[in-house]
Amino acid sequence: MEAVCTKSFPPVLDYKTEKYLLTKNRKIGVFHRLLQLGILFYIVGWVFIIKKGYQESDNDPYISVITKMKGASVTKNFREFQERLWDVADFVRPSQGENVLFLVTNVISTPGQALGVCPESPTILDGKCREDSNCTAGEPVISGNGIKTGKCNKTHFTCEIYGWCPVENPDVIRKTPLNEAENFTLFIKNSVYFSKFNFSRSNEKKTSNSTYFQNCKYDPVTSPQCPVFKISELITKAGHSFKELSFQGGVVGIDIMWNCDLDQSESTCTPQYSFRLQDRKNNFRMATYYWDRENHEYRDLLKLYGIRFEISVTGEVRKFGLVPTAVSLGTGCAFLGAITLLCDLILLYLNNKANFYWNCKYEEAKPPKRREDTESNLLQHINTD
Repeated sequence: MEAVCTKSFPPVLDYKTEKYLLTKNRKIGVFHRLLQLGILFYIVGWVFIIKKGYQESDNDPYISVITKMKGASVTKNFREFQERLWDVADFVRPSQGENVLFLVTNVISTPGQALGVCPESPTILDGKCREDSNCTAGEPVISGNGIKTGKCNKTHFTCEIYGWCPVENPDVIRKTPLNEAENFTLFIKNSVYFSKFNFSRSNEKKTSNSTYFQNCKYDPVTSPQCPVFKISELITKAGHSFKELSFQGGVVGIDIMWNCDLDQSESTCTPQYSFRLQDRKNNFRMATYYWDRENHEYRDLLKLYGIRFEISVTGEVRKFGLVPTAVSLGTGCAFLGAITLLCDLILLYLNNKANFYWNCKYEEAKPPKRREDTESNLLQHINTD
């Protein structure tokens, strides 16, 4: 004969204790076990093995970056210069290496400029004119090279300006860029310090060979600890070629990522490099000023096209810690408890025998009657008889 539980609905303000009810509902039982296995796989596989939830981390390192470029090239028929040698002092800006540097790959030279009056460049839209009324005196040329004088040059059909003359001519850009720069090398010295674990690391290989860094080149397989990069190979790893960027310049990002597990050997803590192209055009101007014997001021203007390298360093180190381990385990236990609650809700509210399971799960505990009341009732019963 099947046992039947008496119905007892728990009042809101009464305290309810836990009661374990063994049911023969296989659907709920299978569902419960599957959820438990899923939580166990999540805690063990994802939290502890993949995400290493038993470790504490430090992802705010102190960073130091030093860069040096090496190489030289010669340009022929370089306007008035005829032939010119370019070395580190010429093609690298700034001269002292930092986490941002500029490599010159092409140039427009305008030597011997002097302050005076000359026609504006035809490539400047605001400088074009047909008559003097198009050139308001004292008005600066938008994106131009000087101040309008009020006259229109009928040869070039551009406004005459007061500025450094002759103005820069973009048509004289070198058709053959400084392609020798693709063989230059970039030395990147990077060190990081994680204060939480008092741990520091450098991307330089510790070696007693004084010529090691002069001969090695970075390779992720054969020379992962050599911080010397060939420019052409660096740009190739960014998905482009040096010749694509040498004509009008570009911006290349170099990312250095330190991802270290201090529970393993420190020798496994090496940086990972990645490269990406951020822009296809980049240039700036610089001028060298000088005076002749009559104390007249002149300047040589150079518009430099080149590749700007931006170096970014990030990092994270991890190590076993009691607090993150306890938190991860506590989270897993909370999930297991939530599974039981979920199965109870399904059993008590969504099951077709919900009323039966409800009555069996909740019983009202009534205290026994006092002994005096029991004896009084017994005597009253005897007297009645």
